[in-house]
Amino acid sequence: MRLLEFLYYLGLTAKKFHALKNQKRLPCRVISIGNLTTGGTGKTPCAIALAQEARRRGLKPVILTRGYKGTAQGPVFVSMGEGPILSVEEAGDEPFLMARKLPGVPIIKGGDRYASGVFTLERLTPRGWDPAAMVFILDDGFQHWRLYRDKDILLMDSANPFGARKLLPMGRLREPLTAMGRADIIVLTGAADAGNKEEDMAGLCNEIRLYNPSAPVFQAGHAPVFCGTPSGEGMPGDWLSGKRLYAFCGLGNPDSFKKTLLAEGGILVGIRAFRDHHHYRPDDMTAVQTEARKAGADWIVTTEKDIIKIQERGLPDNVVVVGTGFAVDSGFYDNVFDRKGR
Repeated sequence: MRLLEFLYYLGLTAKKFHALKNQKRLPCRVISIGNLTTGGTGKTPCAIALAQEARRRGLKPVILTRGYKGTAQGPVFVSMGEGPILSVEEAGDEPFLMARKLPGVPIIKGGDRYASGVFTLERLTPRGWDPAAMVFILDDGFQHWRLYRDKDILLMDSANPFGARKLLPMGRLREPLTAMGRADIIVLTGAADAGNKEEDMAGLCNEIRLYNPSAPVFQAGHAPVFCGTPSGEGMPGDWLSGKRLYAFCGLGNPDSFKKTLLAEGGILVGIRAFRDHHHYRPDDMTAVQTEARKAGADWIVTTEKDIIKIQERGLPDNVVVVGTGFAVDSGFYDNVFDRKGR
């Protein structure tokens, strides 16, 4: 471990010790979704899918999120279940997207997730919400030790699960690999996408077992659930096949978007990857259109997370939005919502 890693580790250890010493509980089930590395592992699609499944099971899901880069100071409602009540700039792009896609599910932004939970209970229980039926979904919560959780779901990018095996700032690891041991459920995201070999996945699972011999390991992919215009007009499911596409996105893992387009039969003639949570400027879109034209693209493709930040601008007619969902092994949701054990 190099000096910068060691200094980071010391700070992390002190933070964890203090948080666990002062850990608090909410009078409801808490399910945490998080990761070991920086960058995208599909936390937002997973949180959306969990909330939808919770509702199908008769539960009352509530999402507690940090709202990264959102300007509103929490705790504050992004949605009370009837769509966003904050702007994308106030809420942050991911909470805003969840608010749009999850009718009936409150979304609360706040850095202190325990305070956000208390804030939620104080406002929803007078409206008839029964804490016994509520389940708090803690978005990006694997390192948020201050709040006790009943289940810890650890998402790992199957293409780069260990972040060069180095802690920040030398690598992408937020915690040492031994932290895998406290996960109750592990999900390998991108594992079900095209191009992954079974023997590679088996080797990865074997290595995970060195750190966590008991947690069930599931494989997940990103399946398109929507293809359409920025205004929401849908297109046929196989519409992408054979189309010459130029893609742009601001994701933690842009390669996952690329794989999705190729898996659907799109002809990808170019892609521009902005930084995660990128704030688009007018000249960004001008550059995208210029590059798409030079590459001979017929269509410009982006994600739901990106379109919400540029939808109000005058977009060319050939912009298409592709939304992806969380496709996971059967049995995953039964494990998440099983009350046995922790």
